[in-house]
Amino acid sequence: MKILLLGYMGSGKSTVGQHLAEVLNIPFHDLDQEITNKTGKTISEIFKNKGELFFRKLEFQILNDVLESKNSFVMALGGGTPCYGNVMQQLKERNDVLTIFLNVSLPELTERLFPERKNRPLIAHLETKELLHDFIRKHLFERNFYYSQARLRIPANEPARTVVSTIILQLF
Repeated sequence: MKILLLGYMGSGKSTVGQHLAEVLNIPFHDLDQEITNKTGKTISEIFKNKGELFFRKLEFQILNDVLESKNSFVMALGGGTPCYGNVMQQLKERNDVLTIFLNVSLPELTERLFPERKNRPLIAHLETKELLHDFIRKHLFERNFYYSQARLRIPANEPARTVVSTIILQLF
């Protein structure tokens, strides 16, 4: 089984994914890290030099390459990955993929993302919590259509280990 974690940036996909993979004793992959490894460039560099459309096409190609593996794993997707092209539709059609939406409240996302916004190309320009809050609200409105298509929807305002326990209870 390939378990794909999706949700907005700051929802804990990478942290939860690492813990979940550890508990399940299977490898963990982070799609952003896979892209960085393959290109030798950071996500920020790709966005800056090539633009978002180029990035999304590259992201989709690398995701498909990783999904070709016969092995089980946990993978953290990028926040926008399921929202472009027909990515979510393709994931839903695969019998070997379980998609899990880590659902975090808007206030919690704002608190998590504000201190680290400079490291995230989509929100680096937002100087106040209010601007960030409004940006996230708009993005969530657009993206929730895709996120809500995941097979499992897990509340993820809690610490990562608690979220992993909730996932495990849903799996078994």
